[in-house]
Amino acid sequence: MAVAAITAKERQRASINQLGLWLFFLSESFLFAALATGRFYIDGLNRPEELSQVLGLGITSILLLSSLTAYRAEAAIANGDRTAFSRFLLATIVLGVIFVVGVGLEWTIAEFDPSDPFGTAFFTMTGIHATHVISGIVMLVMIYFLSRRGHFSAEKHWGVEGVVKYWHFVDVVWVFFYPILYLVSW
Repeated sequence: MAVAAITAKERQRASINQLGLWLFFLSESFLFAALATGRFYIDGLNRPEELSQVLGLGITSILLLSSLTAYRAEAAIANGDRTAFSRFLLATIVLGVIFVVGVGLEWTIAEFDPSDPFGTAFFTMTGIHATHVISGIVMLVMIYFLSRRGHFSAEKHWGVEGVVKYWHFVDVVWVFFYPILYLVSW
């Protein structure tokens, strides 16, 4: 009976954790939706020609690749493969850092002013998104060090699952931000 009670309690906690995470994603979706609609309100469908399409596509590709490595890391720990888990987790961290550096590079080479309407939208959207990516990187690093101390297993890896879901969420946001910033124009 004690084992069944523990299992039921663990299942209840997992359900509460998942509900909390999805509610967090919902609240964050409102923030990102406000930023996306604000971009069009502030400057309509205008986009400066100077915006680096190559860099935008490059950082987008890096972030999408990081979603694949994050998925592979989660699948590896779920199957008890610690070596593959560490390898894919580190790859995700490196790709996330490359994305943030790419956004920083875009900021330094942008030939439009942060105070013009598109510049305001661009720097706000990419800055808030980059902040979320950085927080994801910090969480991934924490997961990495916890895993080195044996914290996660095939049976218990909610921390990994939650952080990877957050990473995917941030990637999905960029899937919407990329065309809004780099492709839409009139």
